[in-house]
This record gives sequence, C-alpha cells and structure tokens, in this order.
Amino acid sequence: MNNQRNILLAVVLSAALLLGWDAAMRYFYPQPDNAVVATENSRDKVDTPAERSAAQHTRQGGLVDPLEIAEEKADLATALASPDRVRIDAPRIAGSINLQGAVVDDIVLKDHRETVDKDSGPVRLFSPRGTPAQQFAQFGWVGSNIAVPGAATKWEADGRVLSQASPVTLTHDNGAGLTFAIRFSIDENYMLTADQSVANTGGAPVVVQPFGLVNRTSRTASMDQWVAHSGPIGGFGDGAEYDYDYDDVDDDQRITPEGRMHWIGFTDIYWLTALVPQKGMAPDATFRALGNETYRADMIYEPVSVPAGRKLTLSSRLFVGAKESELLDSYEDAGISKFGLAVDWGWFRWFEKPMLWVLRTLFELAGNFGVAIIGLTIIVRAFMFPIAQKGFASMAAMKAIQPKMKAIQERYKDDKQKQQQEIMALYKGEGVNPLAGCLPMLLQIPVFFALYKVLVLAIEMRHQPFILWIKDLSAPDPATVLNLFGLLPFTPPSFLAIGVLAVLLGITMWLTFKLNPAQMDPIQQQMFAIMPWVLMFVMAPFAAGLLLYWVTSNILVLAQQSYLYSKHPQLRAAAAKDKDASTATIEGKT
Repeated sequence: MNNQRNILLAVVLSAALLLGWDAAMRYFYPQPDNAVVATENSRDKVDTPAERSAAQHTRQGGLVDPLEIAEEKADLATALASPDRVRIDAPRIAGSINLQGAVVDDIVLKDHRETVDKDSGPVRLFSPRGTPAQQFAQFGWVGSNIAVPGAATKWEADGRVLSQASPVTLTHDNGAGLTFAIRFSIDENYMLTADQSVANTGGAPVVVQPFGLVNRTSRTASMDQWVAHSGPIGGFGDGAEYDYDYDDVDDDQRITPEGRMHWIGFTDIYWLTALVPQKGMAPDATFRALGNETYRADMIYEPVSVPAGRKLTLSSRLFVGAKESELLDSYEDAGISKFGLAVDWGWFRWFEKPMLWVLRTLFELAGNFGVAIIGLTIIVRAFMFPIAQKGFASMAAMKAIQPKMKAIQERYKDDKQKQQQEIMALYKGEGVNPLAGCLPMLLQIPVFFALYKVLVLAIEMRHQPFILWIKDLSAPDPATVLNLFGLLPFTPPSFLAIGVLAVLLGITMWLTFKLNPAQMDPIQQQMFAIMPWVLMFVMAPFAAGLLLYWVTSNILVLAQQSYLYSKHPQLRAAAAKDKDASTATIEGKT
C-alpha cells in the first residue's frame, strides 16, 4: 500500500512539474498570438498602459506584441522619410543620423537577419525617439549661462553619407561666439567615433561639459537569465558590471556604479550598445530610469574651460553591434579595458573562451554548426575520459572491499568510533581513497557547465541550420511529435510540443540511468525511472543546439559506461546484484 501511495505521489509531483513548467515557459518564452494579424490599422487599436506593462521578453529580444510591431513599422516609415538625415553606409551597419538634435537613432546590422528567412530584413538596434522600439545615442554639451545645442537644434552637415572612407561633420553656430561640431567616423565593424569640438570666437572664456548618452526602452530587451545578463552593463574598475537589471534602475531611479568607468551601455544576449570615453579620461557614469520603461546610460565629462580664440576637441566612441567575442577582444587589445567581458562569461571564462574557439574552428572545417557541436562534445568527453576512468577505478576498488567493510561494521556495530578507525585502516591498507570516486565527478561539473554556457552565449549559433527540419539551432526544435512534425493541422500546447531532439534526450537519459547501479530505495528507483521523461518535457523549449549537445553527451556516456564496465567486470556484476536485490526488495513490499 505504501509503495502504491509513493508511486501515485511521484506521478502527481511529475504532473505538477510539467504544468508548472508550461506556465513558466509561456512566461519566459512568449510567442506572438497567431490570431492577431498586424495590419496598417493595427496601430489605431487600443493599447493601454496596463497592456503595455504586461509585455514579455523573448530570449533573443525584440518586440513581441503584433500591435507594437505594426506601430513600429509605421513610425519608422514616417521618421526615416525625413530629408534631414545623414545616411550611414558602412561595411557592417547601415542607417542614418537625425540632423535635428544630432541623434544617432537609425542603425541596422547588415550581417544579421531578424529571422531565418533569407528575405527577412536586417536586425534593427536603433529606432528613433518615441517609437515602440526606441533606442538611440546622442553627444552634446552642458553649459552654464551659454546657449548649447539641444534636442531641437538643427545641425548642418558637410556630407550626405557617412561611410568608412567618408567621415561627416555636423556643425552648429550658437550666434554668440561659439561653434559646436561633431565629426562622425566609423570603422569596418560596429564602432563609431564622435569628435566633439567647441570653437570659442568670443571675447571671454566659456565653460562646457561634454557628454554622451544612450537611451532605450526595455520592451525590446532579451530575457535576463542567470547564465546570460540582459540590461545595464559597463566596464568599471577591475571588471564588468552585470549586477543591475532594469528593475533595479526603476527602484533606485539613478545608479552610479563604483570604480573607474571604461565603457557603459546596455546589453542583450546577442547585442551591445556602449559608450567609450576618450582614452585617459574617466567621466562620471550613471544609469537612469526615465519612466514608461525607458532608461538612459550617461557619461559626463568634467567641466572644461575654453579660452577666447581657442578650440577644444574631445573624442568619444559608440559601439552598436553584435557581441562577437573575437571582435570585442580585439577592441580590448586596442585599449578599451574589459570590453571582452561584455559577453557574460562568468567564473569559467578560462574554459569557455577556448571552447568557443574550438567550436568556431570546427564550424569552419565542417561547414555545419550542428556537426561542430557534436565534434566539440566528443572532444570535451574525450578530454574528461581519464577522469571518468579514474572514478570508475575508484568505484571498482570500493566494491572490492565491500565484504570486508560489512564485516567490520557488523563486528563493531556497537562501537562507532572503533568502527570508523578500522574502516580507515582498511582504506589505508588496501590503498583506497573513498573520495576518489566523487572528485572526478566534481571536476567535470565546471567543464560541462562551461560548454553549456558557450552554447547559450555564442552568437555564432544564431540562425545556424543543422539537418532537415532544424533551420535554427538557437531556437527550439520546431518538429513536434504530436502533430506528426507539422503534417496534422493543429499546434499542440507548449508543454506537449515535444520535438525529436527532446524525445532522443529522454530515451538516451533513460538508457544512461539503466546502466547505473540500481538504487535500493524503491522511491529513488521510481524517481529515476520518471526523471528522464520529465526532463524531456522540461528541456523541449530550449535551443535545439543545447539539446543536440545533451543528446550527444548522453550517447557518449552510454559508450563510456559500457567500455568502463567491460574494463571493470566486478562493477557490472555488482550492479546486476544490486538490481536483483532492489527488485526483490520492491517485490517484498508490494
């Protein structure tokens, strides 16, 4: 009776986990409502503040609500049609600068598409102020008792197109003896340089305070996960700051990170916007909440005096682009301190960065990112095999002395201290270390966690196909078993949308558990029997690349265990004996 009650309890708990997981996945992995069609009139429909506050974030970020997507499209068409813009046409980015306010508010990435569809547009990072996806940067000055350019200032440009070969200078004469200029240039990647200058043709010195800012909405932010930070970010002091999220800025309204500022901005899982000050200078840096889910990152230089008849120039930079690890490291090597840490590697970056290099190398050789993941998993498992072998050897040695240990325990069952002394003497005499079997397992944990995190963070996996139906390894497996991989005309609920890789994960994990020694406790046995299928549901919404890694790893574990059992037959015999004993125990209780 007790055993039946325990089985029922295990089933109920598993069902509760599945249903709870479905609710969590709908919260963390929201999908647009297919019933809502975004039309030209969608932006006229009611979209109350309450509805806006309920917006959810996806793993890769971007707008989710079809109404907001339609509104963004309409607003962009209006804002970008203005003739008062300087076009940006660089090797890897395109867009424009608004001459009203000298605002960089239109940036798309040429090398990255919005979706896997080859005809889809490029990823958009910057949108003008007031649009649903607003994000922009601005450089300017603060001054006391002088007229400085502001948001409504109309600047003059000496060119119509900003390219790598053709910088563009914006100028504004305040009519009171000061000429302000911003010379924009751009490199072959994602870095813009803004040379801010003030020429004083008046008769007295003036004091100005240059600044740079990035303004954005959090509605387009990617999810802030414990393995991948999304939100305010910067390089300060001896490291990078990942501790603040948008809610923290809302709570405090203004946050000033500690330490010398190297760069500041906002990050998503794959994208970064960052302000970089002039080398050798350390401006004040703050994150501010502006209300209505908008935020600002500021860098404000110390006030400087511009004597009469003199000109002051200060150079800042703006990174707007993809978090490509090698590129960020190259900027760090060129002098931007801690810039490579814009990728939230965490504690194990010394493992992760070499793994990413191997993954990229395998991808270059194989031409298929899924094959590269399989190859990297094989390499990591091969590297860890001697550790696993040592652990199995230790288990075999422990199994060999089990009869002697039981004899000691029986002989000194009333004297625990003497029992422990005799067991320790047995370990020493037989040359057995009881911790040697656990240590190899502990050593493997950071290595495999590092591999997992590499696959979460690597932008190289985004939109990469594998085989047949898997067109994007960074997205969940689209082929679900219950609708016969799309042949049946219905979409299963998310917690039942089990793809092929998830099924393979459950099967391979069940097989690995079958190879392990049986647990004497019937409840543990039941939980181990259920766990692979629970994990099959739990892991189904994760990126296909992660599932591919896990399935490959399980297959390698099966091969490894079979080989090591062949090398240590006493373990196989002990495992079989344990299973027989466990089965007999269960049958005796039923």
